Parts: sequence; structure tokens; C-alpha cells
Amino acid sequence: MNQAATGHYDKVRAIFDILNGNKEADLLIQNLNILDVHGETVYQGSILIYDKRIVALNPDEAITRVKETFDGKGLYAIPGLIDAHLHFESQLANPTALAEAMVPCGTTTIYAECLDLLSAAGDDGAEVARDLFRDHEKLPYRLFAFAPGKKTPAAVTRAVLDMEPVIGLGEFEHFTYSSGNDDDFRKAAWVRERGGFMNGHWGVTALSDMILNYLPAIGVSNNHDVWNEDDIEKSIRYGFPTHIKFGVGSSEVIKRLLRAIVDRKFPTDNFMLCTDNISIERLRTMGHMDWIISLCAEMGINPIKAIKMATYNTARSFHMEDKIGSLTPGRFADIVLTDSLSRINPLYVFKDGELIARDRKLLRNADIDYSGMCTKGVAGAGDLTPQMLDIVPIEVSEDGTKAKVYLFDVYGRGHDQFYREVWVPFRDGKIVPEVEGNTHSRLSVVQRYPDGERHIVNGLFKGVDLDHGAVATFWPAPKPYFVVVGQDSEEMCHCIKRVDAYSGACIVTDGKVDKAVMPLEIHGVMANMSVEELTSSANAIDLALEELGNRNEGEPVVNKLLSLFISLHRFRFMA
Repeated sequence: MNQAATGHYDKVRAIFDILNGNKEADLLIQNLNILDVHGETVYQGSILIYDKRIVALNPDEAITRVKETFDGKGLYAIPGLIDAHLHFESQLANPTALAEAMVPCGTTTIYAECLDLLSAAGDDGAEVARDLFRDHEKLPYRLFAFAPGKKTPAAVTRAVLDMEPVIGLGEFEHFTYSSGNDDDFRKAAWVRERGGFMNGHWGVTALSDMILNYLPAIGVSNNHDVWNEDDIEKSIRYGFPTHIKFGVGSSEVIKRLLRAIVDRKFPTDNFMLCTDNISIERLRTMGHMDWIISLCAEMGINPIKAIKMATYNTARSFHMEDKIGSLTPGRFADIVLTDSLSRINPLYVFKDGELIARDRKLLRNADIDYSGMCTKGVAGAGDLTPQMLDIVPIEVSEDGTKAKVYLFDVYGRGHDQFYREVWVPFRDGKIVPEVEGNTHSRLSVVQRYPDGERHIVNGLFKGVDLDHGAVATFWPAPKPYFVVVGQDSEEMCHCIKRVDAYSGACIVTDGKVDKAVMPLEIHGVMANMSVEELTSSANAIDLALEELGNRNEGEPVVNKLLSLFISLHRFRFMA
């Protein structure tokens, strides 16, 4: 036999010997209430583990030999939780820092996009991908990744498709797949050739009939962008395994989607759960997939079916139900012990049969150094002047007392209200930032590296309210732009120039003095910090803004501003 065949023979024989009491298994977890996701029942039993996988349910303990036993204390054993779609960049943490916040929540597998980081790296995207995925097997969670379907050159996408742990093509570009873009054709062809998956994201009710048929016809594997009941109905009708996402949009939108699933009696086998974008702050205070499952149960979805939406349904969608997603022999021993099924409380988290988190604390993390991915800032705003940030009316009323301006809403992503054109008072040639009796801060969206005239969009902003001072940040993908919020053009311009000294950062200034600085040194997208440092830095931004008059709720301001870039691109506010 060749070496590979010999290895398989040894494993097959080892399992036979273990089950016959002639060889030691690695771990026996006893005294459990085990969730059977196939029969949707719970039964009392034990789980035997060898070489990272489950080899037996309820083994004959009279003959079982085992190196270690673990008392499950009558807790529920459920499969390790899975996030069906997560952007590495959205939470600003590098992969090991993400582990610190995410794994104690019971998440043992993620399906991850990395398109913004690779887009920020430009032609070096493939090299950056290699650095990002380096030693991914050491991470305390299972990582499956996608090559960028948008924002990167086709050559980068092709190179990344050949890497581990890449399993397919990420999100297509909204603006190109409907126009017959040749890069989209080539990227889809490459992943089809490899037998990989293609991620989809769009509100399907907004698609033309041609595109709605074209995307599943070429092999798009799922859809993670439903916003209303009609989106859900069309998404599942056209055969898309459909993700309900919890990291973006308002909580009321999410609850409305869950109510629609319950009220319309949509079979839950059609659905998976994902976050898409989520902050470290939310992971640490509210949880991850554990919180999402609990919310599903609260909204009327059967708790076992909700757990399946974050485990077995996702594994089956990606054709990995033989590896993950259930507590059955042959599957990896990714196990969460909780004292409730309707309100997940991950008391113990196992990956590959190893206890990696207990009582929401990570016990083991990978030792991976990402400092080599850090980049220095390349200044581009040296000639920016305060006057460029003054709001110029879109239109002035006939009597000259009102001006029409843009009003952006940080909470409006995915909705018609992301931005509006509104009328505000106009006095002495200047706009008065009042809308419906409320005073708003100003917002400027500023191109960092102009090729000719610098592209700038100025308007009002609903979501961060400052009495004085300014906050600015930067996002490099798909195009390098600053966003700054404030009340005064001088202060806003200064704040942008402070960010311009970094590859990426979020900075609060007042009186042209730094009040809080959060560097994003990994290509302007990720912070090279531990989760404690990252949380502290984001909190410092919020506390500094509170002193300037802002009262923040929900996500940290830095995450709100960075999420804003997604909509600015989608609604064509970038050149």
C-alpha cells in the first residue's frame, strides 16, 4: 500500500480496535443530553472522541478504554455553532483577536469573506491573502474562506482561489454582474471549473427577472441579503439557501424577518444564520451565533430548528454535513455544552475534541504574528482645504430661505432611507443643519488620492451628533475615501489630515487636538491588537465623542462609520 492508503488503513483499524475495547480513545464526554439535529430530538448519552472526530455515541463503557473522561453534568450537547457568512474586516480584528471574542460564544466554524482587505492591498492582494491564511489550521475555529468576487483584479481572485482554506468565490459586484462584465464571467467560470461555491447578496425583489434567473443558473450557492418578506419568498423560490443576517441593519428589520418565517410557515430548512458584519463590542456583550439562536427562539422559531439554522443547515448547504453540523460518528468533535436550548449559554466549547473555551473565556489561542502585514500611511490629503468641506446646496428655494442637501443615516443601510434629499433653512448663504426640528452634524466623504479634481460629497448625518470637535476615519476598499463628521469645516479638515498620517485609523479631535486615536495598521482595514486592546481603543473613541456631545447606542461609532462605507459605495457616493 502507498503511504496515503497506509494512513487510512491505520485509522480504520484504530477505530475498530477502540470500539472493541482494544485501543484507547482520546476523550469520553459522559452524562449529556445530546441534540439529534436529524430527528430533532434530545436523548441522554455520551460521546466518544478519537483523532479529532466523534467515533461513537453511547459506547459500551464496560469495555471502552479512554485517556480522559469529561463529566457533561447533564448539560445539552449541541453541534459547534457556524456563522454562514462573516467579513473578516468588518469587526476590525485580526484572526486571533477575533477568536478571543468569538469562540467563547460557541462558534467553531466561520465562512469568511476577505475582499476588503485584499482590495486594499491592490496588486499585492494574493500575497496578503497568503499572510492572512498563514497557519489558519492553528486557529481555535474552523475557517473556510472565499476569494473576492468583487473589488479586486481578476488575477488576484484567480490566485486566491488556489489557496487553502478557500472554497469558492465571494460576493459579486452589484454594479457589474447585471451588465455582462467580462471579469465576472471569468471569475464565475474559474470557480465552476474548481467545483467551488459562489456567494450571493442582493435584495432579490430589486433584481430583474433575467438576473434572478441568471445567478442561480450559473451556480450561485446562496443569498445573504434579504430585507423583507417578499425577498425571503423569492429567494427560497429560486432555490437559494437563504441567510438571515444579524450584524447589519436595525433590530426591528431582523425581528420582522424572523416573524415572517414564523407567520408564513416557511420551512426552516431553507435558512441559515449569519452575521455578515459584526463588531467585537457586540460579540463580547451580546454574543455571536448563541445570541442569534436565542433571538430566533424568542421570536417563535422552535429552538431546535433555530440551532439547526446555525449548524446542520449551513453544513449541508456547503456540502460539509459529513464533517460538521451534527453530533454523529465521523464528524469533527465540535461540541457546545449549554444549560438551555432556547437561550444558548456556551459553558463549554470543544473543537476537534479539545476543550478550547469555558464560561465564555478562551483557553487556547493560536500564536500568530500579524505585524508583518502592517503598512505605513501614504498621505494624500495635503492640499485639502476647509472650504472644500462646506456644504453646497443641491438646490435653493425660489425665496432663498431653504436649501436642499443630502441627509445620510447610519442606521439606514439596506433601506430606502440610507440617504435623502431634504430641505433645511438657508441663511446668509449658509445652510442651517436642522431637519424636522432636529439639529444634525455634518458629514463629508472625501477621496484620499484624487486623479485630477478631488471627489467630495458633503451633507448632514444622522447617527453621530457632535456639539463641537470632529471624528474621521478611512476605508480603502473598493476606493480610498475618508469620512469625517463634525460641525466646523476647519476642525473636520484637520481631523482628516490626522487620519491621513496613518494607513488607516479612526481619530477624534477637538480644538485640533487629538482626543482618541485607533490605528488600523493592517492595510488600513484591521487593527494589530489583542481583543482587549481593540475593545479599549473603540471605547476610547466613544468616550471622547461623548465629551463632544454624542450619545452613542448600539455598535461603537468606529464600526458605524466603517459600515457606512458599504452603503456609500452601493449608492454611488464614491467616484
